[in-house]
Amino acid sequence: MDTDYYVQIQKTLDFIEDHLSGPLSVECLARVACFSEFHFHRVFQTMVGEAVMEYVRKRRLATAAYQIAHTDKRLIDIALDNGFQSHENFTRAFKKVFERTPLAYRKQGILTPIYAKANVLQRKFNPYLGGIRMDYQLKTKPAFKLIGYELKTSCKEGRNHREIPAFWGSYLQESKGSRIPNRVHADSQVELGICTDFNMESGDLTYIIGMEATGFEGVPADLVCREFPEARYAVFTTPKVTQDQFSASIQSTWKAIFEEWFPHSGFEHAGGSEFELYDERCNPSKNELIQMDIYIPIKEK
Repeated sequence: MDTDYYVQIQKTLDFIEDHLSGPLSVECLARVACFSEFHFHRVFQTMVGEAVMEYVRKRRLATAAYQIAHTDKRLIDIALDNGFQSHENFTRAFKKVFERTPLAYRKQGILTPIYAKANVLQRKFNPYLGGIRMDYQLKTKPAFKLIGYELKTSCKEGRNHREIPAFWGSYLQESKGSRIPNRVHADSQVELGICTDFNMESGDLTYIIGMEATGFEGVPADLVCREFPEARYAVFTTPKVTQDQFSASIQSTWKAIFEEWFPHSGFEHAGGSEFELYDERCNPSKNELIQMDIYIPIKEK
C-alpha cells in the first residue's frame, strides 16, 4: 500500500490529543499508524522532532497547565484527567517543565495560552512526488566487531543534534582514532558513527564513534567493544558538497530517508542499529567535494 506517512503520523497526533487521559504507549500508537513499533518510533521522531512518549508527556502537561490556569478543577482531578497516576508524579513532572508546582502556578495567576498540538501536515512543504527518487543500494553486511568511543545522549530537546557534533569535534581534534587498535582497515581511515540502544519510551540512545576491528585484544580501558549482527541495509550516499555544507547535507539526507523514501519503498525499519560510514571520500584534504554513506537496517513490509 502506498502510504502517506504525513497522514499516518497526523492520525496518531490526533489520537493522542483525544486520549490524553487514558493509557498510551508506543505499541498502541504504532497500531494506530499501522507501522511496526520501531519503524513508528523512528518516523515519528523524525517528523515531529522528539520521541513519541516524550511528546505525549508534554501534551499532557500543556493541557494540564491550561486547565490549572482557566478552570477551578481540583489539581488531583486535573492530574488524573491527563494520564498521571498520582498527585506526586504529576507535581514532579509539572515542576520539571514549568519550574514551579501546580499549586504555585495557579496562585500566580498565569494566563496560560493554548499550546497547539503538532501538525505535520502543515510542515509538508516538499512532499514526495512520483518523479522524485532517492538513489540507494541494498546491502547485506556480515556481523562485525567495533572498537570506539561511546556517548549516551537523547532526542529530548534535540540534545543528540548538539551533543553528537560536539562528540565528533572532540574525537577529531584530539585524534582519538589513533588509539583504536586491531583495525580491519589498517591502511585507511574508515570510521563508523553508530546509533544504537534506542529506548522508544524515553528517546535515549547510544552513539558510538569507532572502527571495525579484527578482535578485542589490548583495548584501552576507556574504549568500548561492541559486536553487531549481520543485517540487511538500505545504503544512501549523501550528495557531494563542500566541507561547510557537509553537516547540513547529512541531516537533510536522514530527513529525506524517513519522509520521502520509506513511504514509497516497500520497506520499513528493521529495528537494529543505524550507522554512518566515513571513509576517504569525506577527507577534505583529498577531496574538494565530500560525501558519506548512511546505513539503515530494513525489512520488507
